[in-house]
Amino acid sequence: MSNRKSELETLRADLKARLARYEAHQHREGGALDKDFEEQATQTQNDEVVDSLESEVREELVQIERALERIDNGIGDECESCGEEIDPRRLQVLPYTTLCVDCAGD
Repeated sequence: MSNRKSELETLRADLKARLARYEAHQHREGGALDKDFEEQATQTQNDEVVDSLESEVREELVQIERALERIDNGIGDECESCGEEIDPRRLQVLPYTTLCVDCAGD
């Protein structure tokens, strides 16, 4: 389980770095919008994509934090819905999952 925990911690750090880049983009730390109207339209479209990516990263971070908390509490391999053990192969594919296959499908 410690391998999974370190994998989650690495993933969390990567996602936090990505989130910081998205936030910097949204706050125009690279400079204001271009004066060209067509370029502004493109930049605005990019903002919408970055907003979507930022939301996905935030959701994934919540899942990672929850999984890490469950690992720290000694229940990281148990399904939080039914209490059964989560298949180790599922945890390899989705290290931040807290649900077994059956419960995730409901």
